[in-house]
This record gives sequence, C-alpha cells and structure tokens, in this order.
Amino acid sequence: MALTPQLLTEAKNLLQQLTAQIPRALFSMEKQMFIGNELLPGLDDKQKMTLRQLLNGFLSELRRVEASDIDFGGLGCKKMVWFRIHGEKKAVPQFGQYENAEFDILIQSILLGRQKQELYDNRNLDFSYTFTDDNRVLYRNRANVAFDLNSLSLNMRAINIATRSYDEYGFDQFVTQMVHLAYTKEGLILVTGITGSGKSTTLDSIVDLNNRTVNSHIIIIASPIEFVHEPKKCIVRHREVGRDTLSFKMGTIEALRQDPDIIIIGEMRDPDTIMAALEVADSGHKVFSTLHTSSAVESIDRIIGEVATMEQDRVRNRLADILRCVISQKLVPTLDGKRVLAKEIMVMTPSIRAAIKNNNTGEIYQMINEGKKFGMITIEQDLANLYLAKKISVNTAVNFANNKRRIQQLLKLA
Repeated sequence: MALTPQLLTEAKNLLQQLTAQIPRALFSMEKQMFIGNELLPGLDDKQKMTLRQLLNGFLSELRRVEASDIDFGGLGCKKMVWFRIHGEKKAVPQFGQYENAEFDILIQSILLGRQKQELYDNRNLDFSYTFTDDNRVLYRNRANVAFDLNSLSLNMRAINIATRSYDEYGFDQFVTQMVHLAYTKEGLILVTGITGSGKSTTLDSIVDLNNRTVNSHIIIIASPIEFVHEPKKCIVRHREVGRDTLSFKMGTIEALRQDPDIIIIGEMRDPDTIMAALEVADSGHKVFSTLHTSSAVESIDRIIGEVATMEQDRVRNRLADILRCVISQKLVPTLDGKRVLAKEIMVMTPSIRAAIKNNNTGEIYQMINEGKKFGMITIEQDLANLYLAKKISVNTAVNFANNKRRIQQLLKLA
C-alpha cells in the first residue's frame, strides 16, 4: 500500500477527529480501555480501512528501504515513526507527526478483542501482524506493544518472506552433520546471540535444509510464530505460545506425544523451559533452541546457572551428554554501511564434554580456538577474517569481540 499524500492527510484527519472524542478526564488504563472498547468499535468499514492502510503504508516503506524494525508511540519516539536501517534507529519525518493518543488509536485498531484484553491485563502484548501489498505479496511481522508512561508504544520486526539459503552460511561439514537429521538424529543445538542478531533467520535456514532433504516431522514452538514454512518433504507444524499452546514448556512436553523428529523451541527463556528442552533432547529427539548469550561458553554457563544449586551437577552432566553444537552470532556493520554475520561455532568433542562435566568451562574457549579441523571458530577469529577480507574496520572488529585482548593479538598478527 503506497503512502500517498492523500492517504496521510485522510488518516491524520481521522485520528484527530477520534482523539477529540476521548474525554479529557481519562488517563492511563481508563483512556486505553475507552479507545479499545468504546471508540474503535464505533468506526465504520471505511474508517477502519483508512487506519489499516496507514499502518500498511508504513510497513511497505519499511520493506522498500530494507529496514528491519519500525517503532512508534509513547514519549520516547518524539511524535514520529522510526525505522531501524542496517542497525541504526532513524526517524522518518516524511510520515508526519502524531500525538500519543493518535498512536494509541492506530495501535489498538489492529488488535483483536482478546489481544486488547491481554494488553490491559499484562501491560504488554506479543503478536504477529500480516498484510498484503499492492502486488498481493503477503508479509509477516513480529510485533510487541508495551506501555510507555501511560501511552502505547509499538515495535514491529519484518519477517523475511523467504528463508536464507543454508549454503550461504558457509558452515563446515561437521556443523552440517550436527544440524542435519540425515546425519544426527538426536541432541541439542543452540543458536545464540543478542536480540536482532539473526538467530531466527539461522534457525529457519536449518529448518528449511531439513524440510527440503529428509522425510520427517518438524514441530516449531514460538512466541510469536514468525516465518511459516511450507511443508516440502516434512510435516511442519507451527504452534504459537498463547494461541496454540499455553507456554514453551507445555508445548515442548506436548510435542513428545506428536511423534516428532525435530522440535524447535523458539527461546529457552526460563528454567522450566530449559529443563523441558534437556529432557526432550535426552529422550532421543533432535532439539533446536535459542539463548540470549554472546558466546558458546556463556551459553553453557547460563543453562547451568538457571537451575538450583543442588541440581547443577545433574544438569551439567546431562548437558554434556546431549549438547551437539552451539552457534553464537552477531550482525556487524560493514564498511559499505550494511551488516554481515560474524559467528562463533562450538562442536562437541570429547575434550569439551569432559570440560563441561568437570566444571572447567573456562578451558573451552581455547579448545574452540584450536578446533578448526572440527569446524570450530571463535568470534574473534571470524571478526579477524572479516577484517582481512576488507568487509569491516579495525574498530568494528574490536568493538564486537568478546575477548578484546585476543582480537587485538589477532589483528596485530594480521
């Protein structure tokens, strides 16, 4: 949907008219509930379509400029719409300025009744939003609505309409054997990184690799569901937390009764989900999940540290037995203003397994550093390679390294 001056004017006038109908005595939650329960239900179809076209116009422009995220609403956005373009947040002044109440109306106009109630109850809402552009291409977005000083703020992240080819990652054959069901039928594989580091994209590429090449059953448990995989050689089931299952933990346990070959757990965000993932992997299934950690060693320590002290020895031994591979990644700004993937890869070897069981995880970094023949690489080695390939600057390599001393040694050698 193109954002024409006429559409911007019509939508702005409508939002101003609706804002004028909000009683001035209402604040905070009462105001939001008035908007959602009394104001918006009174709109006719044309008015609803105008608001929907305005948001879809924002999202169409987001796709056109290759932005990853859109933000608006709340005090923090200074009455403007913002995009994240190649890692940087930038305001989009050509969209105009909007009062907080106008953004409140626009945000709530796309929510279902049950979603509004969840937002009122929890002060936060995760959901997915789809729209079709003028060429009838369907786009999906991951969305979050939160309260910001009594007003609503929204973030949406664009979900790719096609998976990235697994071959583009350049993973070693040892890594491919770990993630491919044809070679390894069981075990836990982790994809880790901070928010926005491309973890979901990497997981989708791995799912697509298996979907294209083996006859199996894949169950994806996520909050929310992002990329929807078309079944190819696999049955692929998508279960959204809150809609199709009550929690990551419940979805993981329920999956055991559904005859899966591969279980994708969108995020191991709490001890219950972590323990459920370990138990499912220990039962002989192939499990993939993500963590918000920046290295393989940190990922191992995080899992063990999430459980009670008396349970840590048991979890440490179980993790050592079932863990197969950890892929930690970052999206790093390039010299041409875009971003490139830098990754650290740990593949389980007898030495690493022993280090985990003996609580000597501090030794693992050096094992990864010396494990090239097994397809392993540290984030510092990969950053140094990107610098030598003239893709990133020296400062970028240092800034994104976990081990500053090690990256400086590598760059001096280079």
